[in-house]
Amino acid sequence: MNFPVNTLIALAFLVGIVFLQIFLSKKESKFPGLVLPIISFLVAILYAMNMAMPPEGVTGGFVWEAIVAFLLANIPTLILLAIYFASRKSNSRKKQLDKMNIQDLN
Repeated sequence: MNFPVNTLIALAFLVGIVFLQIFLSKKESKFPGLVLPIISFLVAILYAMNMAMPPEGVTGGFVWEAIVAFLLANIPTLILLAIYFASRKSNSRKKQLDKMNIQDLN
């Protein structure tokens, strides 16, 4: 019964994060656009570090699982960085066009 409502809330939350990332990435300074990817990266580190240690100690399988968990948890980081670089690229083009228009006026 709550599944559609929870799904819509989660989807709205994800869309909101994407729009926030686009908004922050289009700022003049480059640092606001890096806030969400940094937070996502730190969450990925915490996610991998909070894995339960097996009772027999650290084994190759456990290390492999931690690496895979870290890589999978970084998928949102990669998506946010892709949005950041795409938005910054469009800002760079706009600045170059403005610069050319100013030179044409002189």
